[in-house]
Amino acid sequence: MTEREPISDAIARISRAINAPNDLQSQLDVIVQVARNSMPEIDHAGVSVAHRDGTVETKAATSELVQELDQLQYSLGEGPCLHAIESDPVVVVQDARSDSRWPRFMNAAVERGLRSQLGLRLYLDEHSRGGLNLYSTSVRDFDEDDVAMAHIFGQHASVALATARREAGLRQAIDARHLIGQAQGILMERFDLTADQSFAVLRRYSQENNVKLRSVAAEIIETRKLPGVVSPAERV
Repeated sequence: MTEREPISDAIARISRAINAPNDLQSQLDVIVQVARNSMPEIDHAGVSVAHRDGTVETKAATSELVQELDQLQYSLGEGPCLHAIESDPVVVVQDARSDSRWPRFMNAAVERGLRSQLGLRLYLDEHSRGGLNLYSTSVRDFDEDDVAMAHIFGQHASVALATARREAGLRQAIDARHLIGQAQGILMERFDLTADQSFAVLRRYSQENNVKLRSVAAEIIETRKLPGVVSPAERV
């Protein structure tokens, strides 16, 4: 059995990964690797994210077995990972061979070597969730300390994912503001409008046609005219 990495070292490694100027994938890769190395009861680790359209995606995995077991749960629509995301925030499977809660998944997972599993819910924002999946190919008697240790890694994964989402949202907002500003400039020049008037035109068209303001702005930049307005040259 692999010797457990001191928890202080594990936390330090994860903290450095999150604070380093790396991308999200690098951070998640470090978190699952440290989780596996810090918990001798665990052989494989992964992070899943549930999207708003109902699909679930594995964002980081320490092995192909994680990908295989995750995909098995997604395709069957059942398993400890999905149950943790949707129902109970902590799911413990001591012996997969005798656990009857998700029979289709368990039978297939046992054939692939699964013996024990921990599934923990990750909170990304008020509308989104994910899961930390910890797999073992040996029967393990998980205790409260194991669950507490898993929570530490889950919290760090949640922080990394939530931070990445916020940054992506900010970038989208900045891009949208830039597009709207360009569109306003075009309308101000073509129709002799003020900044407030040009924005009012954009907003009114967006509301009346149920089109996002960003999309209206992008079309104006591409066509150099307000959607639906025919220029004199086009009337000929």
